Amino acid sequence: MDLIAETVTLWQTYQMTARTVEHLSMFAAALSVSVVIGIGLGILLYRRQRYSGSVFALLNVLETFPDLALLALLIPFVGIGAMPTVIASILYSILPIARNAYTGLISVGREQIEVATAIGLTEHEVLTQIRIPLALPLVAGGIRIAVVFTMGIVTLGGLIGAGGLGVPLQTGIFNNIPEIILLAGAWVGLLAVILDGVAGLIEKRFQRRYGEW
Repeated sequence: MDLIAETVTLWQTYQMTARTVEHLSMFAAALSVSVVIGIGLGILLYRRQRYSGSVFALLNVLETFPDLALLALLIPFVGIGAMPTVIASILYSILPIARNAYTGLISVGREQIEVATAIGLTEHEVLTQIRIPLALPLVAGGIRIAVVFTMGIVTLGGLIGAGGLGVPLQTGIFNNIPEIILLAGAWVGLLAVILDGVAGLIEKRFQRRYGEW
């Protein structure tokens, strides 16, 4: 009972409910934009495949850039708070979504394309009715990776005034309060597992419907 009471006290003292809402709001905004840009970029590179190597090489370089350094570089342009956190999360999450979308689009079997062409589908119809649906399992896999990336970057946003669950974590670290570090860390981890599980269920649903790669 003491442990439960202490946990409730910590939860209320550090406004964990409000921090969770902030955290999930930034997470949802960043992931939504990442999905739109990532899928759009994957389709664009499928149509302009000669640029795919250069674009993915650039995204790979960006992916290896230290996340804290990227946050610091964004501050002079967009200030501190949620904006640089969301932008950094988007930049880190585009690569897995775009790469999986591109790979899914170019990997559709030749026989399926020949059948679609034989029944009179145009190139645009083949893309929208054959390639994109069949690529959805891979796209979902890329989004699942992006979920983990986004959760991690949003947590770092606590360092630059973005709010979210990074705030109690930073407070615990700077003031040497292991209880709140453990509580906030465990809660962030649990949220990541739950969101990854939801993304995994969506991925499996697409795999059952369109086939597993």
